[in-house]
Amino acid sequence: MSLISDFNAPMLNGREQPLSTWRGQVILVVNVASRCGYTPQYAGLEQLYRDYRDRGFAVLGFPCNQFGEQEPGTEAEIAAFCDLNYHVSFPMFGKVVVNGRGAHPLFQWLKRKAPGLLGVQAVKWNFTKFLVDRSGGGVRRFASATEPAELRAPIESLLG
Repeated sequence: MSLISDFNAPMLNGREQPLSTWRGQVILVVNVASRCGYTPQYAGLEQLYRDYRDRGFAVLGFPCNQFGEQEPGTEAEIAAFCDLNYHVSFPMFGKVVVNGRGAHPLFQWLKRKAPGLLGVQAVKWNFTKFLVDRSGGGVRRFASATEPAELRAPIESLLG
C-alpha cells in the first residue's frame, strides 16, 4: 500500500471506514489518549479541524493504550470523554496498536514514510502527529510535544 487512501480502520462505533473517504484532503493522523499529559491537545486539534475542514483538511484520531495505559476506556467511554471535555467533532477511530506486533497497518505505513529522529520508526508517545498531503503519499511526522497550533503553517502550505 502506498497511499493513505489504501487503508481501512474501524471507527469508535466499530464500523469499518475506508480512509479513501478523505482522498484528496490534507490529513492529520494522531494517536490520542484520554489520560495523558498531552490530552489537552484535543482542544487544539479540534480548533485546527474547525478552522480548516472547509478547505479540505481532516484530523483523524486513533486512541492508543500502548503508552502508560493512558487510554484504558472502552470505545463508548472514549467517545463520551472526547465529546464532554473537548467537543471533538473530527473522526475518531477504534483503539489501535501503533508499535510492535499487531501494529495497525496504517501506522506501519506512516512510520515507514516518516521516521522519527535519527530514523527511528517507532512512535515514542501519545499525540504523535502525521501530516499527509493531498496526494495521500507525502507524510511529515511531528512529536507529541508539538502543539497543534504549531502545525498551522505546514497545514496551510499543503492546503494551498
